[in-house]
Amino acid sequence: MTGVRKGLAKVEISLRWDPSPAGTPPHDLDLVAGVFGAGDPYGQSVYLVHFGSRAPDGTITLDRDSRNGQGFGWDEVMTLELDRLAPELVRVVVGVVIQDPGPAGTPGRTVFSAVAGTGLRIREGHTDLATGDFAGLAGATAATVAEFLRDGEGGWTLDARTHGFDADPQEYTRLMGAPRG
Repeated sequence: MTGVRKGLAKVEISLRWDPSPAGTPPHDLDLVAGVFGAGDPYGQSVYLVHFGSRAPDGTITLDRDSRNGQGFGWDEVMTLELDRLAPELVRVVVGVVIQDPGPAGTPGRTVFSAVAGTGLRIREGHTDLATGDFAGLAGATAATVAEFLRDGEGGWTLDARTHGFDADPQEYTRLMGAPRG
């Protein structure tokens, strides 16, 4: 996925995947957003938005959450109202993590190549800014899928290059703010 666009206002990020085969544990993928301030744009996030939470000011919400990929269309949907973010918030990183408890008593992990039918869409209004899947991140357990940066005039740009990680969800939320290469 690639794409750059300036002046973004309200963006929707949608994620889909197919349910696991019958008799196997469900695949649970989650969207997560890290919001970073001007004082530390590549360090510690000011706050995170993920399943069961939203931005304190209501500017980032998880509108749909699936724990198994069942349903029609997009399984997870997150809305970012970038134009409403406080001026001191200058960077938003959005990622996808695989939640996988593994077999009872073992720390097994599921990677993107084990999850069928993945898809990602980033759009503003009815315009797709970026679309893709996780085929290029086969061995990863988490991925950064979008980076929104505030420019000097207060507008927002999108970098939709993906970057994979071999990290559990907690570790990924600590790593997601690092500079992208």
